[in-house]
Amino acid sequence: MAKQVHVRLDDAVFEALTAYNTKSKTSVQDAISNALMQFLTREMRESIPENSTFTFIDLFAGIGGMRIAFESAGGHCVYSNEWNKYSQQTYFANFGEQPDGDITSVEADAIPAHDILVAGFPCQPFSIAGISKKKSLGRETGFADKTQGTLFFDICRILDAKRPKAFMLENVKNLKSHDRGRTFKIITESLEELDYEVFHAVLDGQNYVPQHRERILIIGFDRKRYGRNINFSFDITPVDPKPVMKDILQVDVDHKYTLSDKLWTYLQNYAAKHRAAGNGFGYGIAEPDGIARTLSARYYKDGSEILIAQEGENPRRLTPRECARLQGFPDTFKIPVSDTQAYRQFGNSVVVPLMSNVASLVVAKLNELDQEKKENEQLSPEELTEMLMKRVGADRSADTLAIDSRTGQLSFISEGTYSAESADREKELVMT
Repeated sequence: MAKQVHVRLDDAVFEALTAYNTKSKTSVQDAISNALMQFLTREMRESIPENSTFTFIDLFAGIGGMRIAFESAGGHCVYSNEWNKYSQQTYFANFGEQPDGDITSVEADAIPAHDILVAGFPCQPFSIAGISKKKSLGRETGFADKTQGTLFFDICRILDAKRPKAFMLENVKNLKSHDRGRTFKIITESLEELDYEVFHAVLDGQNYVPQHRERILIIGFDRKRYGRNINFSFDITPVDPKPVMKDILQVDVDHKYTLSDKLWTYLQNYAAKHRAAGNGFGYGIAEPDGIARTLSARYYKDGSEILIAQEGENPRRLTPRECARLQGFPDTFKIPVSDTQAYRQFGNSVVVPLMSNVASLVVAKLNELDQEKKENEQLSPEELTEMLMKRVGADRSADTLAIDSRTGQLSFISEGTYSAESADREKELVMT
C-alpha cells in the first residue's frame, strides 16, 4: 500500500522539477519517487557487506532469483538491470535497489567492474510457446527477432568491455534445439570468440522443488586470465528427501483462487477435445505427493497447467505465495504487486535453490583457479614447464611441451630445440 509524504521544496527546486516533468511527461510524484529510489540504490551498491568475497552484476534480473543465489554464495551485487516496471517494483521491495532499465541504452563503461556476470537473458525468442506464437503471426524468431533476440549481444559487449572472471547465463531448454541448433551455435561461438572456456548443461529443478522445470545453464571462465586448461562439472547436490507438492501448499486459501464453474467446464471440454485428437494438451491436477508441471508466465490466465484438487469443490489455482515456494523463494520474499503480475514474475523466474547450488560450484571453481594462478606466478619457467607436462602426461626425456602464449596451443618439440624463450612464453601464458 502506498504511503503519503509531504515535501517542502524551495521555489528554484520546484521550478526546475516542474520544467523536468513537462519535458519528460512525468508527474511530480513519479519524479520524486524515482529520485529517492536512485539515491537508495546508489547507497545500497556502495555499501559492501563484510562477508562478501566477490562481486557480480545481475542482468535481465527479473525479480532477483539469481541475485539471491549468488548472494548466498558470498557475492555482492554491484549493478542490476531489468526493463519491466513491475519486476523493478518487486526487486526494489526485496533488495532496496532499483534496477536500470533498457540495457541497450547502457554504456558498458558505465557498468562497474565485477567478478561474475549473471544473466537470465530473455526467453521469449527461444521458448516453444514463443516460437509457435510468432510463427503463426509470420514473424521471425530468435536472433532475427529485432525486439529481443539481439539482447544476447548486449551480454557479449559487456563481457568484452569489462572482462569478468566468469559468467553464468540461464535460458529455456529449447535454446539448444532452436532453429536446428543454429541459435545455440551462434551463442557458444560468440562466447568462445570472446576467449571464454564455455560449459553448459540442462538441469531440472525437481531436484530442489516439486516442479519439473528444465533450464539450460551456460557457464564460462576467462581464458585470458586462467588459460585453456579449465575443467568444470555440474556436480549438483539434490535435496533429500525430494520435495513434493504438499510441502508448498498453504492451509487457508481464499476462495477467489477456486475456478469458476464456467472456467472449469471449459478446461474439461478443451482437454477432452484434444484427447480425442490424440494430443496431450489440457489442464494438470498436481498430486499432493507428486510434482507439478512447469510454471509458466501465462499462469495468470487460467492456471490450467497446475491445479490443486479440492474436496467438494472445483479445483483451484496456486496462490502467488505458493508459486513463490514452487520456485524456491523464501517466505520472507515480498510480493508487492497484483496477483496477475506476481504470476507472470514467478513464471518467468528461476528455481532459486538450484541456481544457488550451481552458483556455489562456480565460486568454488574461481577460488581454485585464482589459487592456482597465484601459485603459478611463483614458479620458475622450469618448474612451470614440468608441472604442465605432468598435467598432459608428457615425457620430458623424449619431447618437450611447448605452449604458445599468444595462441594458447599445446605442442611438443624435440629435445634440444627447447629454449629459455619457450619457457618464458609458457609462463606468460599462465600468468596472463
